[in-house]
Amino acid sequence: MPRQSQQERLLLMSDLMLLAVAVVWGTSYGVVKSALAFYPVLGLLALRFGITFVLLSPALRHLRSADFRALRGVTLAGALLLGIYLCETFGILLTRAANAAFLISLCVVLTPLVEWWMLKRRPSRVEWIAVALSLLGAWLLAGDGTFAFNPGDALILAAALLRALIVCVTKRVMRDSALPPLSVTAVQSGVVAFGSAAAAWLFAAGQWRPLPSLAGHPAFWGYIVYLVLACTLFAFFAQNFAIKRSSPTRVSLLMGSEPAFGALFAWLWLGERISLTAWIGGAMIVAASVLATVRWRAWRVSAANA
Repeated sequence: MPRQSQQERLLLMSDLMLLAVAVVWGTSYGVVKSALAFYPVLGLLALRFGITFVLLSPALRHLRSADFRALRGVTLAGALLLGIYLCETFGILLTRAANAAFLISLCVVLTPLVEWWMLKRRPSRVEWIAVALSLLGAWLLAGDGTFAFNPGDALILAAALLRALIVCVTKRVMRDSALPPLSVTAVQSGVVAFGSAAAAWLFAAGQWRPLPSLAGHPAFWGYIVYLVLACTLFAFFAQNFAIKRSSPTRVSLLMGSEPAFGALFAWLWLGERISLTAWIGGAMIVAASVLATVRWRAWRVSAANA
């Protein structure tokens, strides 16, 4: 009984951490947009994840005891994360924000299918209901409901699929190995940093520019500190911690509340106008997260015993 209680506390902790990540990543869009006014995309990614990699480098010592399968899996997770950031960033440049918001939310729908295929776990009826509710909320949040597919949309759709894949791949890595979440985060950060630097060096030399000075551009470095500490170090550690203790579908649903928190942040900090339809959509996404979080079977048993 005490062991079961401890597992329930860990699951609750992981759920709360994922909701905190959704809040943090929701704010990251405005912060990244502000930082890009000072520094280009690939350079910013290399800087952000390079600093994270250096800070987490002591955690790499655990890789010495990992087998080849675990190393291959964690490296693949890093490559998927690099693909996500490249597809998302350049996709947004080529499409409307409304299209991007709707398409990236499709990862909530794709994750149960990928989990079913990769991990042989069939999502529950409640999870499917939450998926449908989240998808409808994302459609309302995206804007006016109009949609015209363009090349940028293909990149965003690819990012959504990669998001679903990375959650399932990371779940398999965390399940089949004893690697700590910090070690997995360190490898992922290193792959994104070096991958972004290589892409800039090979294909976009103009992305390399002198870094803004600390004295002349304190706001830029404030953005970097926030992106590294909150949006990368905490967020990826929390995600990897939760994936080890929960199902990919549950993780995806909790993370699916990110657009709702992003819209709230844009309204509060950036002064963007949010329509009533968008507010309703955001509320539906949050409701889907709550629906995925509550352990309904345990609640019914508890109510029956009361």
